[in-house]
Amino acid sequence: MSLLPSGAAKVAQIAQADDPKTAIVKAVGDLSGVEVNSDLVLVGTFIRNEKIRGLIRPDVAEDEHQGKVGLVLKIGPYAYGDWELEDVRGQNAPVGAWVVFQIKDAWPMQINGAPVRLVPYERLRLRVSNPNLIY
Repeated sequence: MSLLPSGAAKVAQIAQADDPKTAIVKAVGDLSGVEVNSDLVLVGTFIRNEKIRGLIRPDVAEDEHQGKVGLVLKIGPYAYGDWELEDVRGQNAPVGAWVVFQIKDAWPMQINGAPVRLVPYERLRLRVSNPNLIY
């Protein structure tokens, strides 16, 4: 049993995980009852590992508020760019991809105590293979 509040416990779980993708999906849980509307992309907030080069970071919760990278969890029906050809629409943010965005463009919230953000599709700036590349 954790003495941390629900959200803090989920952030700690993600920060301690060897595989952040699996940790985010597990922390957020079942999304079958969540429907993303319009052009929005639901991303799980990436929390850097609490151990960096053998040192333990004192405040992993900072990433919940400052994180610029997220794991695409769900996309809305219009989550594609007007510039994209019809047969490749939405491929910039497939479910399971790591994406980068400006913090001010995202709406932070928690689902099941896990930090997530809603980002308009056109505000996604990069797709990266490794979320640790961005800070």
